[in-house]
Amino acid sequence: MSGKMEETNVWYGVAKLAGIKMCQAYRRQYGLDFISAIPATIYGPGDNFDPNNSHVIPGIIHKMYQANKKDDKVIRLWGSGRPRREFLFVDDLADAIFFLLNKYSDEEPINIGIGSDVAVAVLAELIKSRIAPTIEIEFDQTQPDGVPQKLLDSSRINAMGWNHSVSLEDGLRRTIDWYVKRRESGDDVRGFLSNR
Repeated sequence: MSGKMEETNVWYGVAKLAGIKMCQAYRRQYGLDFISAIPATIYGPGDNFDPNNSHVIPGIIHKMYQANKKDDKVIRLWGSGRPRREFLFVDDLADAIFFLLNKYSDEEPINIGIGSDVAVAVLAELIKSRIAPTIEIEFDQTQPDGVPQKLLDSSRINAMGWNHSVSLEDGLRRTIDWYVKRRESGDDVRGFLSNR
């Protein structure tokens, strides 16, 4: 809360900050053992793959799959591809939350991440290599990039003994395999995190 928020994230950011402050207030006023854990961007099987309101990984997976099925030659993604994002596999998040419930009790927020980030353009190439290797990726720079970099300092949880176990490459493989298998069998791919 010491600097100006990035324009495209103001409303989301204010809501997150209000939630952190609420947890701190309940802890102070009522002695409740509330903590605030802040994860990197989560992805994995069961994610929201809706093309209109998904996050970057499921959104790119969906677009790549659709383009490949239609034999499209080009896929257009928003922004420049330069922003960097940190991603955390959903199983690692679950493991970290369980770890914190047993090992952490403080009003200060604690980050959960993997300690490294990747440019969206590189991420798109990783996904492309598994779904549609021949498709060309174009970036629509008339669309916003958002925050230039989202990388958490997870040194506190790491110092306590927790570290992620799923690499980005393995997590992408597992997520893509889940999505493709469900699409090929005709199952619902809205996922557990979608807005139903």
